[in-house]
Amino acid sequence: MQADPMKARCELALIDYTEQAWHVLEPGTKFQRGRAVEAIAEHLQAVTEGQIRKLLINVPPGCTKSWMTCVAWPTWEWGPRGLAHHRFIGASYEQGLSIRDAVRSRDLVRSEWYQARWPLAFKDDQDQKTYYENTNTGWRFSSSVRASLTGYRGDRILIDDPHSVKGAESDAEREESLRWFAETLPTRLNKANESAIVVIMQRLHQRDIAGLILEELGEDWVHLCLPMEYEKDRHCATRVVMPKGNTFADWRTEDGELLWPERFPRNAVDELKTQLRAWGGSYAEAAQLQQRPAPREGNLFKVDKVQFLDAPPANVVRVCRGWDFAATSRKKNPRAAYSAGAKLGMTADGKVIILDCRRVQAGPGEVKTFVRSAADQDGRMVRISIPQDPGQAGVAQVADYAKDFHGFLLTSSPEAGEKAQRALPLAAQMENGNVYIVRGPWNDAYLAELRLFPNSDYKDQADATSRAYAELLNMAPAQGPRVPATLLMRD
Repeated sequence: MQADPMKARCELALIDYTEQAWHVLEPGTKFQRGRAVEAIAEHLQAVTEGQIRKLLINVPPGCTKSWMTCVAWPTWEWGPRGLAHHRFIGASYEQGLSIRDAVRSRDLVRSEWYQARWPLAFKDDQDQKTYYENTNTGWRFSSSVRASLTGYRGDRILIDDPHSVKGAESDAEREESLRWFAETLPTRLNKANESAIVVIMQRLHQRDIAGLILEELGEDWVHLCLPMEYEKDRHCATRVVMPKGNTFADWRTEDGELLWPERFPRNAVDELKTQLRAWGGSYAEAAQLQQRPAPREGNLFKVDKVQFLDAPPANVVRVCRGWDFAATSRKKNPRAAYSAGAKLGMTADGKVIILDCRRVQAGPGEVKTFVRSAADQDGRMVRISIPQDPGQAGVAQVADYAKDFHGFLLTSSPEAGEKAQRALPLAAQMENGNVYIVRGPWNDAYLAELRLFPNSDYKDQADATSRAYAELLNMAPAQGPRVPATLLMRD
């Protein structure tokens, strides 16, 4: 019997195995090879070979990510790599998706093509869609994100699309998924120092599971990020050693170069952009195609159109500091929202000047002290606008503030509508290039929040800014001398 040279290649490289196995489940479609799918395969193979144990892959839709990660890779480990004892846990935002890929893997293993090369049998009494075992102690369990995994410990945990597009918009649903990922998943590894977690997804929100990994868990993770169009300032390089001995780096060099032109030529990418913008605007395009959950110029606030000033202009005629309050202190919750105060001015010719923003994570008593300190520094010509919560508690809070702010121009009003809705008037001014910001050490954190709003982790500075601008529109220009420049700057 002649040796099968392709069998040897399949055992050596996951990408070759995937290409050869494709026809078993996709007989009517030709496998489209390209640098993008090769990069995914090489990083998964690096997990098999022990280079990495925690892998995050962010790629656009249509990159064969589920087929490669959840169908081909488990069967490659079981057969060509001789790891039939490996145990797999798969989870997606909906269990049906993880079941789909588990069934396809089982169909591939049972195929004549596979069995002729790597014979492997399943146990008759443990052969269901959600859970099946092979005769070498390996198994596959299909679940969903946020579901209980009690009783199962895997050598490989595969998380494919942990958020739906709709679910990512829900703060409550998203936080529940994050808690499941951070608290439940780490306890489900079979061997703490050997087992691996692979997350493969498109970005849907700044604080999705990928965001949690990158912001808080990143040191142990390898991040393969491949935007549809190359961006020089986000060049991806990982520590994964490639077949030729070099470490991986995105092969593209020019802004706008396409990720997979064989599969997604320019006209196809432009069509995808049109479709995504039709329902989700530039945010959907930036998140799902570019793996950046905010357009470069900003989401609602087009911060790239903000113009910087070294000092406030001399013709500012009205000034207000608007506040957004949070009730929980950092001592009780390290991720507590901030209480923030944004000071805005308007010039005689209608330009909006962002003069200052300050924030604190503190309880109500400390926040009131913080507000009074800002008021003392701003001076009595600067109006103060605070939110009034609904009900008697809100009335009492405003009355309490009023007693301690004699001589100041203190106003209050209930919050009306969603935060994004309240931000629209100022966002329109920003997009038209009519908003300026005075340089200061607070600029970076402030603009970073506005750039991501309304999908930012924190929204306090944005909300305070919206309140200050709304109050400016209600104020009459200052009579007589203009606002002294000393009251416009932060100490």
